[in-house]
Amino acid sequence: MKKLITILFSTLLFQQVLAANDMPDSEYLKVCADGYMLPYSNKKEEGYENKIAELLAKKLGLKLKYEFFPQRIGFIRNTLRAESEVSEGYKCDLVINVPSGFELAATTDPYYKTTYALVYAKGRKLDEITDPETLGKYVTDNNVDLKIGLPDRGDPAQLWFFYQNLMGYATPYEGQPGDIKVDPGHTLIQDIVSGKIDTAMIWGPTAGYYANLYKDKAELVLLPIKDNMKKNRLMKYSYSNSMAVRYGEKAWKEKINNLVKENITEIEKILTDYGVPLVK
Repeated sequence: MKKLITILFSTLLFQQVLAANDMPDSEYLKVCADGYMLPYSNKKEEGYENKIAELLAKKLGLKLKYEFFPQRIGFIRNTLRAESEVSEGYKCDLVINVPSGFELAATTDPYYKTTYALVYAKGRKLDEITDPETLGKYVTDNNVDLKIGLPDRGDPAQLWFFYQNLMGYATPYEGQPGDIKVDPGHTLIQDIVSGKIDTAMIWGPTAGYYANLYKDKAELVLLPIKDNMKKNRLMKYSYSNSMAVRYGEKAWKEKINNLVKENITEIEKILTDYGVPLVK
């Protein structure tokens, strides 16, 4: 009997230790984020990543803390993989949004899918366009004087407009400006609103967020772009998104997976409130 009690006590102790170790930090949910990347995140905590992080922290019963770094080359190395200089552990333990299958970290199950969108201002030149695939023919048949905003650096919009035979209408834009506070998608939206350009293909979350922000100045139409990998294997425009943890942290990853599944309705509401076009 005494031996049985000892075994039961040891098992309970092991389970308690395991439960404590499935979170990298017992006091804080430390999130890796970009400080100037709306609609995702910023230092004022105004992005949808910030709102999702707040929800997760609340459900975990933890305080929320951020490690901000520009989400460019070196982001994971300087955040998720970087050891803290002021305390034990790492600078942060969770990335709220990465492409599913992201190679630099262990990704959770996908929790939303979104796509690029063709954007134009209603009441100007393109009101007849309700299907993006008809744009090229419409412009040619009607001799439309069109100005397209087209980012450089291999942006996926380039191939799409190429197959629409519209590259001759393109105005080049920087795909990754030197200033980390400048969002090229935001710049494109501003120029559509002002009339500097007529249309552009913009990442859905960015397009949806800024379309709402500028709704008093222009009514922007967003037409989701469909994948067309039969035409060209590179013509993929919709992507699934996951959260990310460090490789090897299986218990932490599983905890986040379960947490997301349990709260997916609230998470999807946050996304739709921010204008993210969800693809089912």
